[in-house]
Amino acid sequence: MTRNITVSLPDAALREYLQPHPDVTVLEWDFAGEPPRPRIDIVVPPYMGGPQVLQRLETVDTALVQSQSIGYDGVADFLPSGRVFANAAGVHETSTAELALALILASQREFPRLIRNQQEGRWDARPTASLADRRVLIVGYGGVGKAIEDRLLPFETSVTRVASRERTDERGPVHGIAELHALLPEHDIVVVGVPLSDSTRHLVDDAFLAAMPDGALLVNVARGPVADTDALVRHTATGRIRAALDVTDPEPLPQDHPLWRTPGVIISPHVGGASSAMRPRMGRLLQRQIELMLAGEPAANVVLGG
Repeated sequence: MTRNITVSLPDAALREYLQPHPDVTVLEWDFAGEPPRPRIDIVVPPYMGGPQVLQRLETVDTALVQSQSIGYDGVADFLPSGRVFANAAGVHETSTAELALALILASQREFPRLIRNQQEGRWDARPTASLADRRVLIVGYGGVGKAIEDRLLPFETSVTRVASRERTDERGPVHGIAELHALLPEHDIVVVGVPLSDSTRHLVDDAFLAAMPDGALLVNVARGPVADTDALVRHTATGRIRAALDVTDPEPLPQDHPLWRTPGVIISPHVGGASSAMRPRMGRLLQRQIELMLAGEPAANVVLGG
């Protein structure tokens, strides 16, 4: 028996990536007004709306809530009970890894100084640190961590992986989180890409930063609260370690926050996944979810309620 399904998009941007189907009705709902229908089979919330907007689903019957983000911290606090929630695994990993690599290279090769020199017309050809031959520790070895590793290895780096549990894969050992503090002093660059949870909140604390060697670089492409901001300010202010941050706590970072003005700190405004690759990949994921639902198959990427 043919099943008719309804899909809601937060705006028109994803429409061009969906294939027309006689049994699929596509609506637009940005969660600002009332739901367009009492039943929406697949709901796509706004990308930057935050988990609080999910409370609007109380009055809507849904089969699947399809997020546009990989992370889903805070979602369980606002998602109405009994709902199935899928994340956007496969959409953002490549772009986030690209930004992580860009932040590392910008810090190692001192791009902020070079740009200032360009603006002032100053020719200063002093040497900089390489990425080649650096020892890199990836903390959080999910999809993003793997994508970062794939891009680091051609730069002739030595990569160590840390995950929540110890295991071995085709590239060798993946260390458990219990080994983290013993590994930190041995690495020049530490890339953090863990999901935010009770166990990872302030994972990057005073002890973590103190264990990093002099001149080391911390890269955070996870979530802002994974790092203790006060500890980060203290350790970078001395110049002993550097930081490249795509996420901060709080966000947005206040204009007068000391991290903006700390030498050796590079900040991007949480744009790891925000590239031209996002919408086509998000569109492909949504099209797949539609096809699975039409076929009566379980949804992909379900992380809550499945």
